[in-house]
Amino acid sequence: MLSWLLFVLPIPALAALDKAQGVPPYLLHKYVPLTGSGAPKWRCLDDSKEIPWHNVNDDFCDCPDGSDEPGTSACPDNLFYCRNDGHIGVMIPSSRVNDGLCEPECCDGSDEPFGFCPNVCKEVGEAYKLKLEAENKLRRTGSKIRSTYVNFAQKEKKRLEALVVSSSREVADKEKEVARLKDVLDRTESLSAAALEFKQKSPMYRSLIEHSKALKSLQREHVRLKEKEQQLADILSALRTGYNPNYQDMAVLEAVRGWEHYSGIVKDEPITEEELGTDGEEDGTVSEEVTEDAEAEWEKDLWTTEELETKVEPLLTTDYVNLLLEHDNHIGSATQSSTLFHLHSYLPDFLVPHYDNMKEVLVSWLELLGIAKPAPDTSNKAALARMVFSTAEQSLTRIKKDKQNAQEDLARLFDPEWYGKDGEWKKLHGSCLKLDTGEYTYEVCLFKESKQIPNHGGQTFSLGRFHSWHPSPDVEVGSPEYYTKQVYSSGARCWNGPERSTKLILSCGTENALLSVSEPEKCEYQFIGTTPALCLPLDSSASGGSKEEL
Repeated sequence: MLSWLLFVLPIPALAALDKAQGVPPYLLHKYVPLTGSGAPKWRCLDDSKEIPWHNVNDDFCDCPDGSDEPGTSACPDNLFYCRNDGHIGVMIPSSRVNDGLCEPECCDGSDEPFGFCPNVCKEVGEAYKLKLEAENKLRRTGSKIRSTYVNFAQKEKKRLEALVVSSSREVADKEKEVARLKDVLDRTESLSAAALEFKQKSPMYRSLIEHSKALKSLQREHVRLKEKEQQLADILSALRTGYNPNYQDMAVLEAVRGWEHYSGIVKDEPITEEELGTDGEEDGTVSEEVTEDAEAEWEKDLWTTEELETKVEPLLTTDYVNLLLEHDNHIGSATQSSTLFHLHSYLPDFLVPHYDNMKEVLVSWLELLGIAKPAPDTSNKAALARMVFSTAEQSLTRIKKDKQNAQEDLARLFDPEWYGKDGEWKKLHGSCLKLDTGEYTYEVCLFKESKQIPNHGGQTFSLGRFHSWHPSPDVEVGSPEYYTKQVYSSGARCWNGPERSTKLILSCGTENALLSVSEPEKCEYQFIGTTPALCLPLDSSASGGSKEEL
């Protein structure tokens, strides 16, 4: 081809072609000699000096900015442009020009003398086009799914705005109702304060208060012991994972085996008489069976662990004053249901009025003589007023909480640091991606928590809770790159190590999936996954450059 150019092109044009070696297209118009009399000259791109035209690309650096040597390695820190016809032009450091190595970026071989490197741009370009078509197909499919996420965010915005408005009205109405009920309660309680004070001196009420104190104390100890058990479990799990089974330390081996049986990692095996250290006498076995039967009979009505976790807290929040008043109502109703007060049910109709009059006179005389005490219903009214007020107040608290949550969700919906400017990530809040690696299943619930779950029994560890998107200060908030990484921090602490944490690396894909899990550093995990939320439409600015190059 060079010989053909020698015959077709005039000498000045050929010289201009040589001088433009390594020049990017947007600067080609500057690499022409200056017009004028005398020998052709050329001005450095920084306008610092003029040099003879034949000094351009002569493998000697004349200009301070190095612009006279775009196609050689004479000037340091220069860039060389590979045209790569049939593919995409790229810039490489000029230090890699004429170094005897065929740079893969320069598929046309222009970085080395003519003929030294083969021109493979056609093959590379075709492979690149196939790859680009596959990526575009993936993006088209993923962007359609992403658009449904954006539509969900728009609908969620309308729902949340309507919820905030309705909640505001409901809060205002409920506050008025609570204020009215509070006034009724205050007036009712002022009437029954003396009666209530007397009732609170009863042995039953004092016993209830002491039982409440005992329950609270037991719950505090239960929480403290549970925390200690968790710490010991972490230590033993780390010991089991890191100990050397070939190291014959019986204390360590016994601790590991004991933890495996206790935590259910392996099933219990029969214990030999030698390991037990006894003769296995029959009397001891019978005695043990009797003891176990007695314990089972004693424990059958006791709460399970799950019930302890869920039912103790409501007991501790019991309103004992209301309970006391309800008890009095119950006793009172039992008293009033006696035959004396319902005798008129057995009397003929014409005798009922006479019986009622006689009963009222009898009761009034008994109260007057101090034999019977009047039973005012002020305490009952106070208990009812307190219950109604408490219900209304709880309802107000719930409505306020719903309103606050709706306002927070609305503020985060199109926040770039939360669900993106289009709100595309809101749909995925709480979506859990899982990967089974054999020994463990790794799970990350987006915007919530990352976990390591053992598949064969043992402890589940938190690998961190959602902290932020891409933490690098060099990445612009809200840019496509910003949403390619999530950070989960403050997980369960490693034994003799840092708190566990997770970096979730995401890319465009048609599914929300977890592809791989690794641990580059101790207790620092890296998850690789895909999501349609990162599949931007093809007409976005992210793909414009590639299309123009091709």
